[in-house]
Amino acid sequence: MLVRCGAFGDVVVLTTLVHLLAARYQSPVDVVGAGAWTRALLAGDPAVDRVELIASRNTPYPLCPSQWRVAHWLRQRGRGPVYMCDNHPRLLALLRRGGVPEEDIVRRPREPAGAAPRLWPDLWLEMGQQDPPASYRTVAVAAQDYRLPALTVSEAARVEFKAWRTARGLSGPLVLLQPGNKRTHKRGTLATRQHPKHWPPESWAALARAIWQSNPDAQVLLCGSPAEAEVLEEVRAAAANDPRMHNLAPDLPIPRLLALIEAAHSMVSVDTGPAHAAAALGCPLVVMFGPASPLKWRPLGPAQVIALQVDKGDDSQVRDLPAARVIDAWRSLQPRDHCGPPAEGQPGNPQ
Repeated sequence: MLVRCGAFGDVVVLTTLVHLLAARYQSPVDVVGAGAWTRALLAGDPAVDRVELIASRNTPYPLCPSQWRVAHWLRQRGRGPVYMCDNHPRLLALLRRGGVPEEDIVRRPREPAGAAPRLWPDLWLEMGQQDPPASYRTVAVAAQDYRLPALTVSEAARVEFKAWRTARGLSGPLVLLQPGNKRTHKRGTLATRQHPKHWPPESWAALARAIWQSNPDAQVLLCGSPAEAEVLEEVRAAAANDPRMHNLAPDLPIPRLLALIEAAHSMVSVDTGPAHAAAALGCPLVVMFGPASPLKWRPLGPAQVIALQVDKGDDSQVRDLPAARVIDAWRSLQPRDHCGPPAEGQPGNPQ
């Protein structure tokens, strides 16, 4: 079992650890997390068994029924190795309430002060090769074989996506743009424009025009959560409401989003969760960074990933990236051999 109450991108990256542990212990992995989308994101992955969710790790236990349910499930589940990816005091207390002994737990190691940043998959690989103090049977595996995050797209999701695409009239190459993230829309349009991950609508529109210049038949799809719909409408307005640009914010449940990414030509995104999904599903990707370091947060997968940043340390802003630089990066992406589900055994289908 592993415990990680992370955001969308955190859970995508966590699949590195999930797949390594499933291989080492020769058993699917239970996951304790947060966010209703977690089940849909991990659904169908043969390395995942049960997903248990808590509504909040910060809410005191007496006020959080979801924590009661998880504690009860832990007591019923019995012993086994537990990889604690969040060393949060309340999560550790929850494990104790569930009867998990300390000798079953592997805790995420602290990075030494001043250590060079490393990508999260490499940190998870290191942790996944550790054993708890209690003795459990494992088999030897080549850990590096599990370094790339990978997601599973179900056949049902592919069939539903094809029908939805036909109904929407989305013929031609699909180029995905991800302008928002979970923090850029919480306090209205003004706060969005001031956020370090904000790229102006005019810049997104310039990118769209360059995409259509390269391929007039391309459909430019604006991706995001329903709460980001207003942000995406600003981009459409800047692009003169071109009918080849579509706001998909109200229309992307997780299974459809994953099938869409799997079928897409490419994606351009700010540093946010769907960018990690794109890399994991083999979609060529340009990702724009604000203050977060690409040395730690760059998406990783079988896809080509171009990370862009105007590096000013903590003062780095996505808005400082000129549209011409992003356009050049998108044009330099190497198209993948197919746009659609990978063949059996290829990246995107964890074995």
